[in-house]
Amino acid sequence: MNIPSLPPAALEKIRSSKNITAITGAGISQESGIPTFRGAGGFWKNYKAEELATPEAFSKNPNLVWEWYDWRRDLCLKAEPNPGHLTLAKWESHATSFHLITQNVDGLHVRAGSKQLKQIHGNIFTTRCTKCEDLRPIETSGRDSFCRKCDSPLRPHILWFGEMYDTTLLQSCYEIASRSEVILIIGTSANVSVPASMAEEAIRRGALSIEINPETTSLSGSVDYCLQGKSGEILPKFFYDIYESK
Repeated sequence: MNIPSLPPAALEKIRSSKNITAITGAGISQESGIPTFRGAGGFWKNYKAEELATPEAFSKNPNLVWEWYDWRRDLCLKAEPNPGHLTLAKWESHATSFHLITQNVDGLHVRAGSKQLKQIHGNIFTTRCTKCEDLRPIETSGRDSFCRKCDSPLRPHILWFGEMYDTTLLQSCYEIASRSEVILIIGTSANVSVPASMAEEAIRRGALSIEINPETTSLSGSVDYCLQGKSGEILPKFFYDIYESK
């Protein structure tokens, strides 16, 4: 199997870098069997994701939206972190500062062991109160429908279409990207403007940039290296070449 690799100079740059950031998208979890948000098979009971992942849909029919998220959460529970997730979690103990920014809500990075994790689109295993915004993990045995603090309805803690990002979280992510010496862009189509702009910020600031994706994206022409293939195959070899081959 011919797995793409980097030249020795690039590997040495990563090995000596103190601030490394990875941005991940749906592609890394697709390798664990989780369908991409808007990819093939994106329909559920004749609904598109864009028709259910909105405040308006939840206001109109919260039970339907919750049913969809319960179904999605079951898919996530059945999936397992793949070698790509596990390698990124392992990276934290080797770099002086390693941060992971993910678009994914499936919880696989958490289960893989990543600690320095920013989940900019939320987490499917967390609820948020529609009034007081209290956050609570969803128990695997079931979920509450109303807030334990104020008895208001609960919603999935997910960033929906038409909603604003958490500004504090967003600012933190841009600050992380801006001081990165190395930026890894993994399994993201770069069609979501905010994570793409984080990657672009790191590139503008002079970070060594590496994209890992089976296909080219809108960022492919801007990065230093574009490695085409599966992250679950490339990342373990990549990590070995940097930290364990000597």
